[in-house]
Amino acid sequence: MSNEIEIGRGKRARRAYSLDDIALVPSRRTRDPEDVNVGWQIDAYHVDIPIMAAPMDSVMSPETAIAFGKLGGLGVLDLDGLWTRYEDPEPLLEEISHLGEDESIARLQQIYSEPIKPSLITARLAQLRQAGVVVAGKLSPQRTQKYWRAVVD
Repeated sequence: MSNEIEIGRGKRARRAYSLDDIALVPSRRTRDPEDVNVGWQIDAYHVDIPIMAAPMDSVMSPETAIAFGKLGGLGVLDLDGLWTRYEDPEPLLEEISHLGEDESIARLQQIYSEPIKPSLITARLAQLRQAGVVVAGKLSPQRTQKYWRAVVD
């Protein structure tokens, strides 16, 4: 059976599946959870469950990344985001959550115009390290050359 489908005159594509298309059903044989290991390794770093959280200010604070790591996943902090621009971005995140569509874009542009502070990059990553979880952060390609030293420090 081919995964290709015709999508137009002379054009073919491969069929893709989403989670809604797949069903996991029990089989006659069951596995003891103690016998199953879903852990994975990235270089020298082991993660207990294969879940990596998205590096978005709206969902991943340093505290959330730590909690995620302690549960066995990998929380990735956005090093281009608010947590490296402001000492305490919580009030700004709260404000953003209540803005209407018309005012949100201008306010977001204003908030994100604050420069990234290399000392906050280092402090946020150190906070994760001190908590004993795998440390992961995301920098955009445009900013990697400028801030790599703060990440390494």
